[in-house]
Amino acid sequence: MKKFALFLIGAATLFSLNSCSYNSLVSLDEQVKSQWGQVQNAYKRRSDLIPNLVSTVKGAANFEQKTLTDVIKARSEASSMKIDPTNLTPEKLQEFQAKQGQLSQALGRLMVVSERYPELRATESFKELQSQLEGTENRISVEREKFNAVTQDYNTKVRSFPSNISANMFNFKQKPYFQAEAAAQNAPKVQF
Repeated sequence: MKKFALFLIGAATLFSLNSCSYNSLVSLDEQVKSQWGQVQNAYKRRSDLIPNLVSTVKGAANFEQKTLTDVIKARSEASSMKIDPTNLTPEKLQEFQAKQGQLSQALGRLMVVSERYPELRATESFKELQSQLEGTENRISVEREKFNAVTQDYNTKVRSFPSNISANMFNFKQKPYFQAEAAAQNAPKVQF
């Protein structure tokens, strides 16, 4: 009888630990999803600004058509890439980052080309759009940093005892972090 009572107490304790772990895992999983939404929101803001920047540059200067085409193509590809946060894999995240990196490079070339046209730099609308793009890039960086922070909290909970028992029982898997591309290790070259 004592063994049965100890078994029931042990089972009740384990169940209560798992239910608490399950609820906190769900909460952390939702935070990761929500923060991923914020990352996508920041990228969407950038994508929305690009047509305005391109129109401004186009109207103020007759510059290299290839640069404009590259920006438009990169924006289209980056905008079409969607990731479901419930099925976030390292491969999908890497593909998303690659598309966003191509867009960043195209925007960088556009900014360098714009340096060749003093009348473009002098226009108030270009200055405002350039400022908005800089602010947006900062927002993207902040949102990616927050995403990595909530992902770290989630992954820590998934791997920690006793919550790892609940995580395994209910199929909570670790989520990938946002990582810089290998090319980001090298400083960009700016030539005039």
